[in-house]
Amino acid sequence: MELKDTLYDVSDRVATITLNRPHRANAWTGRMHTEYRYLLQQADVDPDVGVIIVTGADNYFCVGADTNGLLGFSESGEYSSGTGPDLVMPGSNEFPAFLHEYVYHFALAKPVIAAISGPAAGVGFVLACYTDIRFAVPGVKLTTAHGPLNLPVECGLSWLLPRLIGGSRATELLISSRKFLTDEAHQLGLVHRLVEREHLMTEVRAYAIDLITRNSPESLRQSKRQTYIDWHRDVGTATREAGDLLQAMVKQPNYKVGINALTKKATPKWR
Repeated sequence: MELKDTLYDVSDRVATITLNRPHRANAWTGRMHTEYRYLLQQADVDPDVGVIIVTGADNYFCVGADTNGLLGFSESGEYSSGTGPDLVMPGSNEFPAFLHEYVYHFALAKPVIAAISGPAAGVGFVLACYTDIRFAVPGVKLTTAHGPLNLPVECGLSWLLPRLIGGSRATELLISSRKFLTDEAHQLGLVHRLVEREHLMTEVRAYAIDLITRNSPESLRQSKRQTYIDWHRDVGTATREAGDLLQAMVKQPNYKVGINALTKKATPKWR
C-alpha cells in the first residue's frame, strides 16, 4: 500500500507508526485510518517486530476527525468513515470478540505503546486509550470532544475508559467532554509515564526494547490476551485458564531459554 498519511519504520524489532498530516495537526481521515490498520497488521505478522509504537508527526498526536469531514457529515446528514474496499481488520481471528472498530488493538499479538507527542482529541484520544501503554509529554491537551459536536461517546470509549481509570472519573470526563492535560491523565492512571518532549521517543524505544528483551514473545502475547479477555470473565474461569496455560507454556522451548538466562544471569535469546 502506498502511504500518504502515515510513516512506517522498523528497527531493533520495534515498529513505529507515525500519523503524518502535520499541516492538519494529524487530523484523522479515512485514508489515515486505512493506512493505520494496514500497518498494524503488517507489524503484527512480521516476525522481526516485537513491539509497536504509535505516535504523531511534528508535536501533534491526533486532534480528531478532520474538520472538512465533519462539515461533510453536516451537509449530507450522514456519517461516513471515508474508508475504501482495501480496509483490513488487524489482529488474529483467535480473538473474534476483539475484531471490531478500534477494539482490534486487543487482538494484536504484540504490545502497542502510544507516544503522545501532542494534543489528542476525539478519535485521537480514542486511539491512545486503545493502546496498551501510554507515554506522554507533560502539559499536552486531551479531550473526548464529542459533547460540543452533539455526538455520542465514540468507538466504545464508554466501555473502555471506566476500565482504565474507574467509573466515577471516566463518567466525569465523558459527560463533560472537557479539556484536560496529560499531567492530570497521569494522576488518573491513564498515562503511565510523563517524559519531556526532547526525550519522549528515546525513552519509549528504550522501554520497548527492554520489554522484548526480558520477556518472551509468547508470554507477551498471552499476558495481553488474558488481560483483555478476563475483563469479560469471572475469576474462576480466568484462574482455570491460567493454570492450563502454565502447563502448556512450561513445555515450550522458551521456558528453558528463560530459566537458563535466569540462572546464568544472562540476556535471554528468545526463539
